[in-house]
Amino acid sequence: MREDNPAIEEDVPSVRDEDGAFVPAFLERVEAAIAGEDRAALKAEIAGLHEADLGDLIESLDADERPRLIELLGRDFDFTALTELDETVRVQILRALKPWTTAEGIRDLDSDDAVYILEDLDEDEKADILKYIPAPERVALERSLDYPEESAGRRMQTEFIAVPPFWTVGRTIDYMRETEDLPDTFYEIFVVDPAYRLVGSVSLDRLLRTRRSVPLTTVKNEQRHVVKASDDQEDVARLFEHYNLVSAPVVDDAGRLVGVITIDDVVDVIQEEADEDLRAMAGVGSDEELSDSVAYTARGRLPWLVVNLGTAFLAAFIIALFSDTIEKMVALAVLMPIVASMGGNAANQTMTVAVRALATKDLGSHNARRVVRREVLVGLCNGIILAILLGLIASAWFANIHLGCVIAAALVVNMLAAGLFGILIPIAIHKLKLDPAVASGVFVTTVTDSVGFFVFLGFASLWFSRV
Repeated sequence: MREDNPAIEEDVPSVRDEDGAFVPAFLERVEAAIAGEDRAALKAEIAGLHEADLGDLIESLDADERPRLIELLGRDFDFTALTELDETVRVQILRALKPWTTAEGIRDLDSDDAVYILEDLDEDEKADILKYIPAPERVALERSLDYPEESAGRRMQTEFIAVPPFWTVGRTIDYMRETEDLPDTFYEIFVVDPAYRLVGSVSLDRLLRTRRSVPLTTVKNEQRHVVKASDDQEDVARLFEHYNLVSAPVVDDAGRLVGVITIDDVVDVIQEEADEDLRAMAGVGSDEELSDSVAYTARGRLPWLVVNLGTAFLAAFIIALFSDTIEKMVALAVLMPIVASMGGNAANQTMTVAVRALATKDLGSHNARRVVRREVLVGLCNGIILAILLGLIASAWFANIHLGCVIAAALVVNMLAAGLFGILIPIAIHKLKLDPAVASGVFVTTVTDSVGFFVFLGFASLWFSRV
């Protein structure tokens, strides 16, 4: 990966305005250089841009200009910038480039970045690119691509430093100084036996503070936090967060060292998983990007909207059961959305907390009862306070104290239901081995709407039939 040049980066902010967007004049110069195939001018314009800024620049260009920029720059283009792009944009660019151009570009990258760039392509497209990569590098990439999606094997970097246990500190340091083909960034040295099974590790700070004659077996740490290549990337991120790790070795099923995961990879995982959960809770496809087409986006969002339409009919059916009561008192039609809306908002608060706690494994069988009780009591407390406020407003608005009492009682019941089902539904879905972030929202909203309408209109029917 390219090292940053602080002297050059001082000029980078001038290409962005106060809001962080590229200034129009800069984009115009870049587009003019691409149109005129002026390689020197283009190279001068993007000189010093960090790969993240280069990725933003690529996304700012028209679709046909993106591959032309890469081809025009040739070996001066940093393919790491492709890891900063939306999946849709990245795939479009790779399909527009010649396979050998992509192969030449990813050869200079760390293996984890190369895998990240290739993994979203079709199998035949990957094969077309990989055949232009020398056998040793190709085999390593193919092995990483064979691991399941969102696994540690896909995220790991296969470049690492492993030495035998009989080496001394001095010999290890000399090896690192004399060897050119080392990882760009590393934090520890791994000690392995002849079968390449992990024996332990030595952090760089400890290595450099130890006398040269000391054997590695004396200073090595027993590796307590080892990641399997088949482990889910979310579990790996949780391991890093829990133990404050900077890097962790990755082993295969036989215990052989096959790679290393570093904190920069984990930060990407955390962001991706958070984005995925946020989109899922809104019924949006986990892989939806801003660059996706209208048709693809609409197709991804439609299924849950159809489910929501079906559940909405349940609420409509409940309202229809009390149509006679509503006809007698129009104020009920005005006020009943308030009860449903308040219950829905309270349930979404509880559901968000529950889904996040389940994802981080903070909520389980050991504390589920206590958390459920807490959420129900929170719903009751907030329900009583809001019920008093809403009851007074409704009584004054319609000059009917009975109506105020009815809506106050209904709100308390619905807030209780919101707290109860807002926590129980995600737990139940999680027990069924489904993703609570995806399915909880629709069912929680259905319950609070249905309970809210039924309780409010039911109380009204009973109350006003006796008054």
